[in-house]
This record gives sequence, structure tokens and C-alpha cells, in this order.
Amino acid sequence: QVQLVESGGGLVQAGGSLRLFCPASGSIFSLDSMGWYRQAPGKQRELVAAISLNHVSTHYRDDVKDRFTISSDNAKNTVYLQMNSLKPEDTAVYYCSCWRYNRNWNQPPDYWGQGTQVTVSS
Repeated sequence: QVQLVESGGGLVQAGGSLRLFCPASGSIFSLDSMGWYRQAPGKQRELVAAISLNHVSTHYRDDVKDRFTISSDNAKNTVYLQMNSLKPEDTAVYYCSCWRYNRNWNQPPDYWGQGTQVTVSS
């Protein structure tokens, strides 16, 4: 089992920044990738960004790649999402996720966090 707990969400004005945090605990020896999804009201959950924990590769959805940066600190077993130039359409619940045993973001995650709300006002 792997436990993921997100933090760092909140209310921000358009153009502002937030940094999300997600430390992993439990069977972390098996982790290969971590990432962030989001789900807005009435919409499907979508992959925002992901990173391989060996730092070889990252993935971003097109509408965030010039504004968001995903990073990880393997010593702290934590993944971060730095979100700059936020827009009202970024408003959603953001979920931390992880993949184990050579799985990555081309497959459904193995574990999810509880989510943290990000609200961007216009």
C-alpha cells in the first residue's frame, strides 16, 4: 500500500501561482512514477503532469506545459506541482497519483490521494 496526501491548494486570483505538495508513504520502494490529475465539476478527471522518479522523463498536457512544472525530491518521497499564470479554467480538485513496478502514466494509476481544491478567480 502507498499513501498519498496532497496539500498546497487554495484560492488565488488569475495570473497568480500555487505550489502543490504530495509526500508518499508506505511501500514507496516500488514507486516508478508520480503525477497530478485534476477534475473540474461535471468533467472527467484528466492527467495534468507526471514524472518518472529517475528524472528521465516528464509529461504535461498541452494547456499547462508552459505554465506548470512538475518535480520530485526522492529523498523526501515527495512530488511537487508548481503552477504559474493560473487561469480560471485551471479551477479543479487536483489529485496526486503514483505508478509502481515499471508502470507509468500511459496506464491508470495504482494509487490516488484524496485531492486538494484549487480555485482561480477572474
